[in-house]
Amino acid sequence: MENRGRASCIVVRDHKILMVRQHYYYCTPGGGIETGETPEEAAIRELKEECNVDGVIICPLTRRSAYPVTAGPAYTYSFLVDIGAQEPSAGIDPEFEVNPIAEAKFLALDEMSERDRAYLWAEGLTLIKEFRDELETWSDDISYPEKRANQGG
Repeated sequence: MENRGRASCIVVRDHKILMVRQHYYYCTPGGGIETGETPEEAAIRELKEECNVDGVIICPLTRRSAYPVTAGPAYTYSFLVDIGAQEPSAGIDPEFEVNPIAEAKFLALDEMSERDRAYLWAEGLTLIKEFRDELETWSDDISYPEKRANQGG
């Protein structure tokens, strides 16, 4: 299968980010770029499939190398997207035989696990002013999960 890259959306409402729960983690809506599709078209299509809403791209956020590198040149793209007053709901992910999407909802940073917040850094969270301003107020304290801290490392 050809690796054409991936595209995803960051949708912000009331200082919260639209996230989809797939299996045991939350991520932004997104997925593979299909043949003949631009990254922008893929991002909007994935948003519709996974969250049952239509979106308009406000601006691009990131473009980074996609893995695995051995599959050929491909990139992962993220876009800041507006959906107006539409209410998202769990859609489908046709890339999987069994639909992994259990939920689509807006979450604030303090409502997410560390794992799910870490995912947002690569998506371009710091390029969105309201979140960049919030992140600048955070301390430099290390907050690695307790299990690791209890192992003394």
